[in-house]
Amino acid sequence: MIGRFVGGLFGGGQAPQVPPAVALDPVAAEIAEMGAAVDALRAAVRRSGSHLPPLLTSQLRHLGDLMREAVADISIRGCSTEQRVLLNAMICSYVPTPLQAYLALPPAHHDEESKATFMFAEQLATLEQTLADLLNQIRIGAVEELSTHGRFLADKFAGQDAALQLEHRPAPHVPVERDPLRLEGQSWQH
Repeated sequence: MIGRFVGGLFGGGQAPQVPPAVALDPVAAEIAEMGAAVDALRAAVRRSGSHLPPLLTSQLRHLGDLMREAVADISIRGCSTEQRVLLNAMICSYVPTPLQAYLALPPAHHDEESKATFMFAEQLATLEQTLADLLNQIRIGAVEELSTHGRFLADKFAGQDAALQLEHRPAPHVPVERDPLRLEGQSWQH
């Protein structure tokens, strides 16, 4: 140890070894990239707001909010590879590509009543519905996972080991649940 210190001061000995870099989880890195892409897409929508009809601006901002929510959900809850691929395609291709194509059209096609605006609005509505379904699938998947875990725990601890049983003692008095709408002394009626 002292040799390395002295060697390091005077140029002799081995150079101190740098610990290897911690490998990042590729899924976490992909989710972080999706988050950055959503931020870039939202910034592009804000920058091009003056060239977009209010209907499209509103739809694009709402999609950006849903995408941000989806990225946050998958970073917390996780999701399947297919769900991650679909979300990534929506963020990186399905929204930016038609947006760029729409903005590349002559200004006469940016009118609220133009055929291009109508077509783009329909595409955005379809993407919004798909994204809402994807968010629902992610949330349902988390609920199903929790339910499966609960069933596992119930199965695992259902058969108690007899050696672990305590001697039987009478249960303490547990008050009977009362119906708050029934007065004392009234008979129960259905």
